[in-house]
Amino acid sequence: MSSPAPQKRVIIRISGPNTIDILQQTFSPPISVKRAATDEGRQTRLVAGSIAVDDELRIDAQLYLFLAPHSYTGDNLAEIHVHTNPAVAEALMNDLLAKDLRMAGPGEFTARAYLNGKIDLAQAEAVNEIVVSSNTFQLAAAEQLLSGRLGEATEKVRSSLMDCLSLIEAGLDFSGEDIEFITCSQAVERLTEIRNRLQQLLSASISYESVIDLPAVGIAGAPNAGKSSLLNKLLGRTRSIVSDQRKTTRDVLTGELELDHCRCVLFDCAGLVSSPNNILDELAQAAAIEALQNASLVVFCIDISKTSFSEDIAIRDLLKQKAVIPVATKSDLLTAQVLANRLFELNELSAADFLPISVITDTGIEQLRDTIDRKLVDSRLGSGVWGPGSAVALTARHKRAVNEAIENITSAIDEFKAGTAEGALIPSGAVPWEITAMMLRAAYHAISDIDQHHIDEQILEQIFGRFCIGK
Repeated sequence: MSSPAPQKRVIIRISGPNTIDILQQTFSPPISVKRAATDEGRQTRLVAGSIAVDDELRIDAQLYLFLAPHSYTGDNLAEIHVHTNPAVAEALMNDLLAKDLRMAGPGEFTARAYLNGKIDLAQAEAVNEIVVSSNTFQLAAAEQLLSGRLGEATEKVRSSLMDCLSLIEAGLDFSGEDIEFITCSQAVERLTEIRNRLQQLLSASISYESVIDLPAVGIAGAPNAGKSSLLNKLLGRTRSIVSDQRKTTRDVLTGELELDHCRCVLFDCAGLVSSPNNILDELAQAAAIEALQNASLVVFCIDISKTSFSEDIAIRDLLKQKAVIPVATKSDLLTAQVLANRLFELNELSAADFLPISVITDTGIEQLRDTIDRKLVDSRLGSGVWGPGSAVALTARHKRAVNEAIENITSAIDEFKAGTAEGALIPSGAVPWEITAMMLRAAYHAISDIDQHHIDEQILEQIFGRFCIGK
């Protein structure tokens, strides 16, 4: 049983073999399981009625009944929906707990779904990752795990491994028979193909851990280009000191920016110069360039009120950053005609279209926010985080399993190549080939551990122990 949240609408979820018997003791009208199972050909039923809070009090309730094996957990499952206050909800919980129910442990509902074969282990992990997702990209990667595409990929690999292993072990088992099961070259060819598929799975996969952290967006430009003012404007608060004095910002200053489709870490760093004058400038510039090179996106600022842009163009070349949004700051200082002329000149020099912005009049600020949002989303689309044809999402545990399988398959291939001449039959009963079969069994079990039930109990506890109660 999972507990309700402290709000007016309370949902209590119950699952297990005694679910119906418990409900018959407390819910009215009586529940007809036979009718629920056949009602309009569905396995789910909504019943309106009342539930006993104690011996004297009953309150209105709606009961959602999900019969096994068609529920989330695979067992009978019920959700009791009531509109009440926290005191009554607590009394209702106490009454249910007195009827041979207990509180669910972390992730127990999802663990039951996994143990009952409703979902594989990778999908079970995805449930928790969806719950704790902190950004759109993390949620998208978790949804990839939940879709089951990883299970489909590993099932094909397991099947191919088992076919090859069966032929190899058949040669060992029938050592006294003159039967050809598989040649050494055929075994090497099959195993190389399997290894290539696993390596492709790794290379084309989404690293789930890589999208847990928010993407970083840096603001770059020459000193006094309006970077700090832009940071404060986008964040909606004063995060960086703004001054007419050049080189006010020395450190990398950060803040979290909320966009329509995602969040990102926005940072401002020291103004860049084409030739630093002293060691302090060199250190500040080195830190700034390193931070910008690690950013997902850079907003490059040029003060459009200046009469020469040659220094800015030289600074732009220092970034070596493909994902750049060029903006022309301080556009409010120019008339419309002068601004148009300066933008034309700047666009010609840089071969880029600069967005005119002003933190004083808010000109272009919303457009800049939308552009940052769109480019971050597009970058993740391009890298395969979203979309039905995108790559499979892998966690660190999955990657360890795939790498372990690749290592064992590689060792098996090396044994085949070293122990027998090209095209020769596997010498049945020979020790090297028994070792090879052992390596392939290890590879099979490594892949199976990604989503199968045959997994160490301690690993299961680690996985589901991170869940919240009621999931």
